[in-house]
Amino acid sequence: MSRVRSVKTGPELKIKRVMKLLGFAYQPKMRGKPDFANKKAKIVVFVDGCFWHKCLKHYRRPSSHRAYWDAKVKRNVARDKEINTFYRKANWQVKRIWEHELK
Repeated sequence: MSRVRSVKTGPELKIKRVMKLLGFAYQPKMRGKPDFANKKAKIVVFVDGCFWHKCLKHYRRPSSHRAYWDAKVKRNVARDKEINTFYRKANWQVKRIWEHELK
């Protein structure tokens, strides 16, 4: 677990240059830690890993320590919904990009 990054992950780095050209800042210190944000346009972008955020297409439930992983992923999904609601109530657009969409 100590080697799992929360910032500068492979999927984020793949689209960093394109997002910068579109006016998005990388890793702004905002609520929910969006991967990219454009404050003028009020858009936040999250790049979600298929495992960590329970992608419907690619999520595979681990075979060991199931109780731990089920709770962990469930909290991540609940937090995603909470952050989406927070930004939408503040009139921001929320975009979520799945890891598999970048491949």
